[in-house]
Amino acid sequence: MSDKIRSVELFSGTLWETELLKSVLEDEHIEAFLKDEIIGTILPWHASPGGANPIKVIVSSNDFEKASQVLSRFLENQKQ
Repeated sequence: MSDKIRSVELFSGTLWETELLKSVLEDEHIEAFLKDEIIGTILPWHASPGGANPIKVIVSSNDFEKASQVLSRFLENQKQ
């Protein structure tokens, strides 16, 4: 098994969802970046969970487990 650090997709969704999640992750000291953010800004109707070009939140494979826990809390709070 390789110990190589790689980028992993954590979540995909709309611009506001991904920006908010990225901010929450950074508050937890987890570096994250958005992929396909520009196309999501240019064509926002395509940047939805079911759309053709959703925006993705990317984290390091080293942070994936902790980021997944943060994501679970984030999604639970969205339901409320």
